Amino acid sequence: MTVEVKVPMLPESIADATIAAWHKKAGDAVARDENLMDLETDKVMLEVPSPIDGILKEIVKKTGDTVTANEVVAILEAGTKPVATTPSKNEPVQAVPLPTAAAASPTLSPAVRRVVAEHDIDMSQVKGTGKGGRITKENAVAALQIPTSTTERPEKRVPMTRMRARIAERLLEVAQTTAMLTTFNEINLQAVIELRNKYKEKFEKTHNARLGFMSFFVKAAVEALKRFPAVNASIDGQDIVYHGYFDIGVAVSTDRGLVVPVLRNADQMSMADMESQIVEYANKARAGKLSLEEMQGGTFTITNGGVFGSLLSTPILNSPQSAILGMHKIDQRPVVENGEIVIRPMMYVAMSYDHRIIDGKDSVTFLVAIKDLLEDPARLLLEI
Repeated sequence: MTVEVKVPMLPESIADATIAAWHKKAGDAVARDENLMDLETDKVMLEVPSPIDGILKEIVKKTGDTVTANEVVAILEAGTKPVATTPSKNEPVQAVPLPTAAAASPTLSPAVRRVVAEHDIDMSQVKGTGKGGRITKENAVAALQIPTSTTERPEKRVPMTRMRARIAERLLEVAQTTAMLTTFNEINLQAVIELRNKYKEKFEKTHNARLGFMSFFVKAAVEALKRFPAVNASIDGQDIVYHGYFDIGVAVSTDRGLVVPVLRNADQMSMADMESQIVEYANKARAGKLSLEEMQGGTFTITNGGVFGSLLSTPILNSPQSAILGMHKIDQRPVVENGEIVIRPMMYVAMSYDHRIIDGKDSVTFLVAIKDLLEDPARLLLEI
């Protein structure tokens, strides 16, 4: 008995998807629920599992093809023994099986598997620089660009992924449709660091979550948003929509690009809830498992370039939101306190905002409010 493998229902607002990689070839045995292929959309990566135990009889759609919901992509033969097959004319060229050393390495992300499948990379020659020696997309791409001699000037043209193309489209749209300005300040994080160092071990034992800096910034941002409703608003046509809730987007960097999962009703979350949710989102994002629902909406965004060493930057608005807060690296710098020069852990912060909604005074005082709350974190608990 043959069974058709079809493209699953795609998330709302997504019309089609691209086949990023096949993980089986015609004639391979497959197990029920085993991932057959990766589908790339503008926003998320989806896996297509096998509906039965059997044999992959025919691949109908090859890597790089665009497909829609319910479209047939492969034919399975029910059973457990391999059957002789004639490859379909559309069957993709498969990558050489990974060597034993590579197969034993940490699981490759969908983005890395796609590069391997498209360019037939010998993974035994690729050194991973990710966490735990994991091979990243950058490592795989770099393997394509290694010159065979010192006189070569290698160059390779590859198409943008759907997600990268969508990011480019959105950023260009923001630049063309908003009146974006950026205001800057700096925060003395001495009090936050002392509080964190004092309680981080007990916090982790109590809540099974690491106490980071992001939850402090989310807490401060929510309190400041309560005081400045325009910063928590967005433009819809000729209307300004003032949101009575606080859904905070937290930017996460992945091999495929920047994604912004959302902390829903952040004003009702504890710091432990925030930290746990952020870690869960980060892990899902890097594994390509974030759902569209987890990235939709959001009334304000926080991005942290400091984890990559950025000292100062101007973050770009996450449309249709009216503002975004940029965190940066913490530097020990001399500052004046009570007439004396002391060394303190300082962070530059930047807030980009849509000047159509937010006046300069409100943008500056909003950022000052965040600064004041973080320099005296007891105010976060007292909400003063």
